[in-house]
Amino acid sequence: MRRELCPVENLYVAQRSRAVVSCALDGPVDTATLAAAFDSITAEGPTLLTRIVPAGSGHALALLPEDDRPRLRTRTGGEEAYTQELNDPLPVGGPLARATLVSTPEGERHLFVLVIDHVITDGHSAIALLNAVWDRYREYAGPARADRTASGPVSALPAPVSTLLPVTDPQVTAGYLQRRIDDTRGPVELLAYDVPTAGDGSREPHRIEVQRLLLDTGETGRLRRLARTAGVSVHGLVGAAVLIAARSRLDGTGPRALRCLSPVDLRSRLTPPLSPDVMVAAVTAHLSAVEVSDDSDPLELARQVGLGLRNFLDRGDHFQEMRIMPDAPRYPALQLGTVIVTNMGVVPGPRLPDGLRMTDIRLVPAREHYFPQAGRSPLMACVVSFDGCLAIEFPHHTACFSPAFTAELRDDVRATLLALAGEEQPVPVATA
Repeated sequence: MRRELCPVENLYVAQRSRAVVSCALDGPVDTATLAAAFDSITAEGPTLLTRIVPAGSGHALALLPEDDRPRLRTRTGGEEAYTQELNDPLPVGGPLARATLVSTPEGERHLFVLVIDHVITDGHSAIALLNAVWDRYREYAGPARADRTASGPVSALPAPVSTLLPVTDPQVTAGYLQRRIDDTRGPVELLAYDVPTAGDGSREPHRIEVQRLLLDTGETGRLRRLARTAGVSVHGLVGAAVLIAARSRLDGTGPRALRCLSPVDLRSRLTPPLSPDVMVAAVTAHLSAVEVSDDSDPLELARQVGLGLRNFLDRGDHFQEMRIMPDAPRYPALQLGTVIVTNMGVVPGPRLPDGLRMTDIRLVPAREHYFPQAGRSPLMACVVSFDGCLAIEFPHHTACFSPAFTAELRDDVRATLLALAGEEQPVPVATA
Protein backbone atom coordinates (compact mmCIF):
# COMPACT_ATOMS: atom_id res chain seq x y z
CA MET A 1 0.00 0.00 0.00
CA ARG A 2 1.36 3.37 -1.01
CA ARG A 3 0.08 6.95 -1.41
CA GLU A 4 2.01 9.92 -2.71
CA LEU A 5 2.03 12.98 -0.49
CA CYS A 6 0.31 16.09 -1.77
CA PRO A 7 2.38 19.32 -2.05
CA VAL A 8 1.17 20.52 1.35
CA GLU A 9 2.15 17.27 3.06
CA ASN A 10 5.56 17.43 1.38
CA LEU A 11 6.13 20.78 3.11
CA TYR A 12 5.67 19.08 6.48
CA VAL A 13 8.33 16.50 5.58
CA ALA A 14 10.89 19.28 5.24
CA GLN A 15 9.76 21.00 8.45
CA ARG A 16 10.11 17.80 10.53
CA SER A 17 7.47 19.04 12.94
CA ARG A 18 5.57 16.81 15.33
CA ALA A 19 2.76 16.90 17.87
CA VAL A 20 3.59 15.78 21.41
CA VAL A 21 0.47 14.96 23.43
CA SER A 22 0.84 13.56 26.93
CA CYS A 23 -0.98 12.79 30.14
CA ALA A 24 0.31 12.30 33.68
CA LEU A 25 -1.37 9.55 35.69
CA ASP A 26 -1.68 8.35 39.28
CA GLY A 27 -2.54 4.72 39.96
CA PRO A 28 -1.82 1.29 38.50
CA VAL A 29 -1.33 0.85 34.75
CA ASP A 30 -1.21 -2.64 33.22
CA THR A 31 1.51 -2.26 30.60
CA ALA A 32 0.53 -5.37 28.67
CA THR A 33 -3.05 -4.12 28.37
CA LEU A 34 -1.90 -0.66 27.33
CA ALA A 35 0.43 -2.17 24.72
CA ALA A 36 -2.45 -4.24 23.34
CA ALA A 37 -4.70 -1.16 23.24
CA PHE A 38 -2.05 0.85 21.35
CA ASP A 39 -1.49 -1.99 18.87
CA SER A 40 -5.24 -2.29 18.29
CA ILE A 41 -5.73 1.44 17.67
CA THR A 42 -2.74 1.74 15.33
CA ALA A 43 -3.96 -1.27 13.35
CA GLU A 44 -7.22 0.60 12.71
CA GLY A 45 -5.49 3.82 11.59
CA PRO A 46 -3.54 2.95 8.45
CA THR A 47 -1.40 6.11 8.37
CA LEU A 48 -0.01 5.10 11.76
CA LEU A 49 1.45 2.00 10.11
CA THR A 50 3.30 3.90 7.41
CA ARG A 51 6.64 5.59 6.85
CA ILE A 52 7.82 8.35 4.53
CA VAL A 53 9.69 7.16 1.43
CA PRO A 54 11.06 9.01 -1.63
CA ALA A 55 8.71 9.26 -4.61
CA GLY A 56 9.85 11.15 -7.69
CA SER A 57 10.53 14.75 -6.69
CA GLY A 58 8.58 14.34 -3.45
CA HIS A 59 7.60 11.66 -0.98
CA ALA A 60 4.99 8.99 -0.37
CA LEU A 61 3.50 7.02 2.51
CA ALA A 62 4.30 3.31 2.39
CA LEU A 63 3.49 0.54 4.86
CA LEU A 64 6.15 -0.25 7.41
CA PRO A 65 7.47 -3.79 7.63
CA GLU A 66 5.63 -5.68 10.37
CA ASP A 67 8.67 -5.70 12.68
CA ASP A 68 9.10 -1.92 12.39
CA ARG A 69 5.55 -0.94 13.31
CA PRO A 70 5.20 1.33 16.35
CA ARG A 71 4.91 -0.51 19.66
CA LEU A 72 4.50 0.82 23.17
CA ARG A 73 7.83 1.61 24.81
CA THR A 74 8.08 1.37 28.59
CA ARG A 75 10.78 2.58 30.95
CA THR A 76 11.39 3.93 34.43
CA GLY A 77 11.94 7.63 34.96
CA GLY A 78 10.94 10.80 36.72
CA GLU A 79 10.35 14.47 35.98
CA GLU A 80 13.09 14.56 33.34
CA ALA A 81 11.12 12.16 31.11
CA TYR A 82 8.90 14.83 29.54
CA THR A 83 11.79 16.88 28.19
CA GLN A 84 13.53 13.74 26.97
CA GLU A 85 10.47 12.62 25.01
CA LEU A 86 9.89 16.13 23.66
CA ASN A 87 13.40 16.16 22.22
CA ASP A 88 13.33 12.66 20.71
CA PRO A 89 12.65 13.12 16.95
CA LEU A 90 10.83 10.93 14.44
CA PRO A 91 13.36 10.35 11.62
CA VAL A 92 12.22 10.21 8.00
CA GLY A 93 11.88 6.57 6.96
CA GLY A 94 10.90 5.33 10.41
CA PRO A 95 7.53 5.06 12.18
CA LEU A 96 5.43 8.22 12.13
CA ALA A 97 4.18 7.73 15.68
CA ARG A 98 5.67 6.70 19.00
CA ALA A 99 4.04 5.83 22.32
CA THR A 100 6.00 5.74 25.58
CA LEU A 101 4.93 4.97 29.14
CA VAL A 102 7.39 6.28 31.72
CA SER A 103 6.73 5.04 35.26
CA THR A 104 8.30 5.98 38.57
CA PRO A 105 10.20 3.16 40.32
CA GLU A 106 7.28 2.39 42.64
CA GLY A 107 4.95 2.14 39.62
CA GLU A 108 2.21 4.45 40.92
CA ARG A 109 2.91 7.56 38.85
CA HIS A 110 3.23 7.54 35.08
CA LEU A 111 3.71 9.76 32.06
CA PHE A 112 2.18 8.55 28.80
CA VAL A 113 3.52 10.37 25.74
CA LEU A 114 2.36 10.15 22.12
CA VAL A 115 4.58 11.72 19.46
CA ILE A 116 3.09 11.96 15.95
CA ASP A 117 4.58 13.32 12.74
CA HIS A 118 2.84 16.46 11.45
CA VAL A 119 2.67 14.83 8.00
CA ILE A 120 -0.16 12.65 9.32
CA THR A 121 -1.64 14.68 12.15
CA ASP A 122 -2.82 17.99 13.53
CA GLY A 123 -3.79 18.94 17.07
CA HIS A 124 -7.33 17.56 16.87
CA SER A 125 -6.32 14.15 15.51
CA ALA A 126 -3.42 13.90 17.99
CA ILE A 127 -5.81 14.38 20.91
CA ALA A 128 -8.32 12.00 19.32
CA LEU A 129 -5.59 9.36 19.11
CA LEU A 130 -4.68 9.81 22.78
CA ASN A 131 -8.32 9.46 23.79
CA ALA A 132 -8.84 6.42 21.54
CA VAL A 133 -5.90 4.57 23.11
CA TRP A 134 -7.27 5.10 26.60
CA ASP A 135 -10.83 4.24 25.50
CA ARG A 136 -9.49 0.92 24.20
CA TYR A 137 -7.45 0.39 27.36
CA ARG A 138 -10.59 0.93 29.43
CA GLU A 139 -12.44 -1.64 27.30
CA TYR A 140 -9.63 -4.19 27.63
CA ALA A 141 -9.20 -3.60 31.37
CA GLY A 142 -12.93 -3.57 32.21
CA PRO A 143 -14.96 -6.38 33.73
CA ALA A 144 -16.19 -7.51 30.32
CA ARG A 145 -12.60 -7.92 29.06
CA ALA A 146 -13.28 -6.84 25.47
CA ASP A 147 -12.12 -9.17 22.71
CA ARG A 148 -8.50 -8.52 21.65
CA THR A 149 -8.69 -10.40 18.37
CA ALA A 150 -6.34 -8.92 15.80
CA SER A 151 -7.85 -6.60 13.21
CA GLY A 152 -8.27 -7.60 9.57
CA PRO A 153 -6.37 -6.20 6.60
CA VAL A 154 -5.17 -2.60 6.73
CA SER A 155 -7.77 -0.25 5.26
CA ALA A 156 -7.04 2.29 2.52
CA LEU A 157 -4.96 5.33 3.40
CA PRO A 158 -7.07 8.50 3.78
CA ALA A 159 -6.88 11.12 1.05
CA PRO A 160 -4.93 14.32 1.73
CA VAL A 161 -7.09 17.22 2.85
CA SER A 162 -5.93 19.34 -0.09
CA THR A 163 -7.93 17.01 -2.37
CA LEU A 164 -11.14 17.46 -0.34
CA LEU A 165 -11.49 21.21 -0.81
CA PRO A 166 -14.42 22.70 -2.74
CA VAL A 167 -13.84 23.10 -6.46
CA THR A 168 -12.74 26.57 -7.53
CA ASP A 169 -11.44 28.39 -10.61
CA PRO A 170 -7.60 28.26 -10.70
CA GLN A 171 -7.61 31.88 -11.85
CA VAL A 172 -9.43 32.89 -8.67
CA THR A 173 -6.78 31.12 -6.61
CA ALA A 174 -4.02 32.82 -8.61
CA GLY A 175 -5.62 36.19 -7.90
CA TYR A 176 -5.85 35.37 -4.20
CA LEU A 177 -2.17 34.43 -4.13
CA GLN A 178 -1.17 37.71 -5.77
CA ARG A 179 -3.23 39.72 -3.27
CA ARG A 180 -1.60 37.85 -0.40
CA ILE A 181 1.86 38.52 -1.83
CA ASP A 182 1.04 42.21 -2.19
CA ASP A 183 -0.31 42.39 1.38
CA THR A 184 2.84 40.87 2.87
CA ARG A 185 5.47 42.95 1.09
CA GLY A 186 7.96 44.61 3.40
CA PRO A 187 9.89 43.40 6.46
CA VAL A 188 8.29 41.35 9.20
CA GLU A 189 8.94 42.27 12.84
CA LEU A 190 10.49 39.27 14.61
CA LEU A 191 11.85 38.81 18.11
CA ALA A 192 15.64 38.82 18.33
CA TYR A 193 17.24 35.83 20.04
CA ASP A 194 18.68 36.57 23.44
CA VAL A 195 21.17 33.68 23.58
CA PRO A 196 24.65 35.20 23.10
CA THR A 197 26.09 32.03 21.55
CA ALA A 198 23.31 31.68 18.96
CA GLY A 199 24.86 30.62 15.68
CA ASP A 200 28.49 30.86 16.86
CA GLY A 201 29.25 27.15 16.62
CA SER A 202 29.17 26.57 20.38
CA ARG A 203 29.18 22.93 21.40
CA GLU A 204 26.98 23.52 24.41
CA PRO A 205 24.10 21.04 24.19
CA HIS A 206 20.81 22.76 23.42
CA ARG A 207 17.30 21.38 23.47
CA ILE A 208 13.62 22.17 23.18
CA GLU A 209 12.09 23.43 26.41
CA VAL A 210 8.60 24.67 27.24
CA GLN A 211 7.47 27.49 29.48
CA ARG A 212 3.89 26.89 30.52
CA LEU A 213 1.07 29.21 31.53
CA LEU A 214 -1.82 27.41 33.23
CA LEU A 215 -4.97 29.13 34.44
CA ASP A 216 -7.16 27.32 36.94
CA THR A 217 -10.89 26.83 36.43
CA GLY A 218 -11.80 30.07 38.21
CA GLU A 219 -9.32 32.17 36.23
CA THR A 220 -10.35 30.48 32.98
CA GLY A 221 -14.04 31.02 33.73
CA ARG A 222 -13.52 34.74 34.42
CA LEU A 223 -11.55 35.14 31.20
CA ARG A 224 -14.31 33.46 29.20
CA ARG A 225 -16.98 35.64 30.81
CA LEU A 226 -14.94 38.74 29.99
CA ALA A 227 -14.66 37.58 26.38
CA ARG A 228 -18.45 37.09 26.12
CA THR A 229 -19.20 40.44 27.76
CA ALA A 230 -16.75 42.30 25.52
CA GLY A 231 -17.88 40.50 22.38
CA VAL A 232 -14.45 39.05 21.62
CA SER A 233 -13.02 35.53 21.48
CA VAL A 234 -10.67 33.93 23.97
CA HIS A 235 -8.34 33.38 21.02
CA GLY A 236 -8.40 37.12 20.38
CA LEU A 237 -7.60 37.85 24.03
CA VAL A 238 -4.66 35.44 24.07
CA GLY A 239 -3.42 36.75 20.72
CA ALA A 240 -3.57 40.32 22.03
CA ALA A 241 -1.69 39.42 25.21
CA VAL A 242 1.05 37.65 23.26
CA LEU A 243 1.34 40.55 20.77
CA ILE A 244 1.68 43.05 23.63
CA ALA A 245 4.38 40.92 25.26
CA ALA A 246 6.24 40.71 21.96
CA ARG A 247 5.91 44.47 21.33
CA SER A 248 7.46 45.25 24.72
CA ARG A 249 10.62 43.49 23.55
CA LEU A 250 11.00 45.65 20.44
CA ASP A 251 12.63 49.08 20.55
CA GLY A 252 10.82 52.42 20.36
CA THR A 253 7.52 53.56 21.85
CA GLY A 254 5.39 54.20 18.78
CA PRO A 255 3.10 51.77 16.96
CA ARG A 256 4.68 48.84 15.17
CA ALA A 257 2.97 46.63 12.60
CA LEU A 258 3.05 43.12 14.07
CA ARG A 259 1.60 39.96 12.56
CA CYS A 260 -0.33 37.23 14.33
CA LEU A 261 -0.47 33.85 12.59
CA SER A 262 -3.50 31.80 13.68
CA PRO A 263 -3.68 28.15 12.55
CA VAL A 264 -7.19 27.26 11.35
CA ASP A 265 -8.84 23.84 11.62
CA LEU A 266 -10.37 22.64 8.34
CA ARG A 267 -12.02 19.42 9.55
CA SER A 268 -15.28 20.98 10.67
CA ARG A 269 -15.39 23.24 7.62
CA LEU A 270 -15.20 20.52 4.96
CA THR A 271 -18.31 19.02 3.36
CA PRO A 272 -18.86 16.47 4.76
CA PRO A 273 -16.89 17.27 7.94
CA LEU A 274 -13.79 15.17 8.54
CA SER A 275 -13.70 13.24 11.80
CA PRO A 276 -10.79 13.92 14.20
CA ASP A 277 -10.16 10.15 14.10
CA VAL A 278 -8.81 10.45 10.54
CA MET A 279 -5.04 10.77 10.84
CA VAL A 280 -4.18 13.48 8.32
CA ALA A 281 -3.05 17.09 8.67
CA ALA A 282 -6.16 19.26 8.23
CA VAL A 283 -4.97 22.74 9.10
CA THR A 284 -4.20 26.01 7.37
CA ALA A 285 -3.55 29.49 8.80
CA HIS A 286 -4.67 33.12 8.85
CA LEU A 287 -2.16 35.98 9.01
CA SER A 288 -3.44 39.17 10.64
CA ALA A 289 -1.48 42.47 10.69
CA VAL A 290 -2.21 44.87 13.57
CA GLU A 291 -0.64 48.05 14.92
CA VAL A 292 0.71 47.51 18.44
CA SER A 293 2.06 50.28 20.69
CA ASP A 294 3.57 50.12 24.14
CA ASP A 295 0.19 51.30 25.50
CA SER A 296 -2.18 49.35 23.24
CA ASP A 297 -5.58 48.38 24.67
CA PRO A 298 -5.67 44.56 24.81
CA LEU A 299 -9.44 44.46 24.23
CA GLU A 300 -9.15 46.55 21.08
CA LEU A 301 -6.32 44.32 19.83
CA ALA A 302 -8.45 41.27 20.64
CA ARG A 303 -11.28 42.72 18.52
CA GLN A 304 -8.95 43.31 15.60
CA VAL A 305 -7.45 39.81 15.75
CA GLY A 306 -10.88 38.20 16.12
CA LEU A 307 -12.53 40.28 13.41
CA GLY A 308 -9.74 39.56 10.95
CA LEU A 309 -10.06 35.83 11.54
CA ARG A 310 -13.87 35.91 11.36
CA ASN A 311 -13.85 37.79 8.04
CA PHE A 312 -11.22 35.39 6.72
CA LEU A 313 -13.50 32.43 7.46
CA ASP A 314 -16.67 34.14 6.22
CA ARG A 315 -15.02 34.76 2.85
CA GLY A 316 -13.93 31.12 2.57
CA ASP A 317 -10.31 32.22 2.37
CA HIS A 318 -9.24 29.29 4.57
CA PHE A 319 -9.71 27.04 1.54
CA GLN A 320 -7.71 29.39 -0.67
CA GLU A 321 -4.99 29.52 1.97
CA MET A 322 -4.66 25.75 1.84
CA ARG A 323 -4.44 25.90 -1.95
CA ILE A 324 -1.56 28.40 -1.91
CA MET A 325 0.44 26.70 0.88
CA PRO A 326 2.79 25.04 -1.65
CA ASP A 327 3.86 28.58 -2.67
CA ALA A 328 5.06 29.40 0.85
CA PRO A 329 8.70 28.32 0.20
CA ARG A 330 8.88 30.88 -2.64
CA TYR A 331 7.11 33.59 -0.62
CA PRO A 332 7.96 32.93 3.06
CA ALA A 333 6.18 36.08 4.24
CA LEU A 334 2.85 34.41 3.39
CA GLN A 335 3.07 32.48 6.67
CA LEU A 336 5.52 34.55 8.70
CA GLY A 337 4.12 36.15 11.82
CA THR A 338 5.65 38.01 14.73
CA VAL A 339 3.72 35.56 16.89
CA ILE A 340 2.10 32.22 16.15
CA VAL A 341 -0.94 31.60 18.36
CA THR A 342 -2.60 28.24 17.92
CA ASN A 343 -5.92 27.58 19.63
CA MET A 344 -7.46 24.14 19.94
CA GLY A 345 -10.40 25.48 21.93
CA VAL A 346 -12.06 23.31 24.58
CA VAL A 347 -11.26 19.64 23.97
CA PRO A 348 -12.02 16.46 25.92
CA GLY A 349 -9.32 14.49 27.66
CA PRO A 350 -9.06 10.72 28.11
CA ARG A 351 -11.64 8.72 30.05
CA LEU A 352 -9.84 6.36 32.41
CA PRO A 353 -10.89 3.23 34.28
CA ASP A 354 -11.65 3.34 37.99
CA GLY A 355 -8.53 3.53 40.12
CA LEU A 356 -6.52 5.51 37.57
CA ARG A 357 -6.51 9.30 37.81
CA MET A 358 -5.24 11.84 35.29
CA THR A 359 -3.29 14.66 36.96
CA ASP A 360 -2.24 16.58 33.84
CA ILE A 361 -2.60 16.66 30.07
CA ARG A 362 -0.57 18.63 27.53
CA LEU A 363 -0.30 19.28 23.80
CA VAL A 364 2.95 20.82 22.56
CA PRO A 365 4.34 21.22 19.01
CA ALA A 366 8.00 20.52 18.38
CA ARG A 367 10.27 20.21 15.41
CA GLU A 368 13.65 18.83 14.53
CA HIS A 369 15.30 21.85 12.91
CA TYR A 370 15.90 25.22 14.55
CA PHE A 371 18.05 27.95 13.06
CA PRO A 372 19.89 29.99 15.70
CA GLN A 373 22.01 31.51 12.94
CA ALA A 374 18.92 33.43 11.74
CA GLY A 375 19.16 35.66 14.83
CA ARG A 376 15.40 36.09 15.20
CA SER A 377 12.12 34.23 14.68
CA PRO A 378 8.41 34.24 15.56
CA LEU A 379 7.27 33.44 19.07
CA MET A 380 4.97 30.40 19.34
CA ALA A 381 2.13 30.02 21.84
CA CYS A 382 0.05 26.81 21.78
CA VAL A 383 -3.36 27.25 23.45
CA VAL A 384 -5.71 24.48 24.57
CA SER A 385 -8.33 24.01 27.30
CA PHE A 386 -8.68 20.67 29.11
CA ASP A 387 -11.11 20.14 32.00
CA GLY A 388 -11.99 23.83 32.25
CA CYS A 389 -8.37 25.00 32.53
CA LEU A 390 -6.75 27.10 29.82
CA ALA A 391 -3.09 26.29 29.12
CA ILE A 392 -0.66 28.21 26.94
CA GLU A 393 2.57 26.40 26.08
CA PHE A 394 5.58 28.38 24.86
CA PRO A 395 7.98 25.90 23.23
CA HIS A 396 11.41 27.29 22.40
CA HIS A 397 14.91 26.08 21.56
CA THR A 398 17.61 27.03 24.04
CA ALA A 399 20.05 27.91 21.25
CA CYS A 400 17.64 30.73 20.33
CA PHE A 401 15.55 31.92 23.26
CA SER A 402 16.74 31.28 26.80
CA PRO A 403 14.39 29.76 29.40
CA ALA A 404 14.62 32.98 31.43
CA PHE A 405 13.62 35.14 28.45
CA THR A 406 10.66 32.91 27.56
CA ALA A 407 9.54 32.58 31.19
CA GLU A 408 9.50 36.37 31.59
CA LEU A 409 7.49 36.73 28.40
CA ARG A 410 5.06 34.06 29.60
CA ASP A 411 4.63 35.90 32.89
CA ASP A 412 3.81 39.12 31.02
CA VAL A 413 1.12 37.28 29.06
CA ARG A 414 -0.31 35.86 32.26
CA ALA A 415 -0.41 39.28 33.92
CA THR A 416 -2.28 40.76 30.95
CA LEU A 417 -4.85 37.95 30.91
CA LEU A 418 -5.46 38.08 34.67
CA ALA A 419 -5.79 41.87 34.57
CA LEU A 420 -8.39 41.49 31.81
CA ALA A 421 -10.22 38.90 33.89
CA GLY A 422 -10.37 41.36 36.78
CA GLU A 423 -8.02 39.62 39.18
CA GLU A 424 -4.36 40.49 39.37
CA GLN A 425 -2.32 37.96 41.30
CA PRO A 426 1.39 37.43 42.02
CA VAL A 427 3.10 35.49 39.26
CA PRO A 428 3.63 31.89 40.44
CA VAL A 429 6.87 29.99 40.37
CA ALA A 430 7.76 29.03 36.77
CA THR A 431 6.56 25.63 35.62
CA ALA A 432 8.61 24.00 32.86
